[in-house]
Amino acid sequence: MQNDFSEALEMYRNNLKKHSLKATPQRMAVHKAMLELGHASADIVVEHIKETGEAPVTTASVYNILSQLADLGIYGRRLSSNNKMFFDVNTARHFHLYDKERHIYRDLMDDELMEIIESKLKKKKFKGLSIESIDIQIVARPTGRSRRTR
Repeated sequence: MQNDFSEALEMYRNNLKKHSLKATPQRMAVHKAMLELGHASADIVVEHIKETGEAPVTTASVYNILSQLADLGIYGRRLSSNNKMFFDVNTARHFHLYDKERHIYRDLMDDELMEIIESKLKKKKFKGLSIESIDIQIVARPTGRSRRTR
């Protein structure tokens, strides 16, 4: 697991270099937090970084780093139902399962379902538009059992 983490950080450093960005302590701390969290808003990342003591950061600086990395395609973006921007470290094609009460995202990997949806959409014509990507979010709420365990 540690080797995967080290490889992910090295890939990230290379990606930053490719975009002429420095691997500053703040950028590295943000990425380490995102690797551990998966989906997070800037304030969640700040809290995580402050707990680890990785680097001095502010919510504004973390938001700017996350936004810049999302603009470059290194992270994805998700807007929660309470209008908070979440960022996603997983840029592979996948669906999202969103808990609208707790504002938590989970990845749903299902290549078979994705292929069914893609093949269905390829047969459709959208006047003046071509499909660039598919972004499906399944909105859910906790069941009675998981509500009691919060």
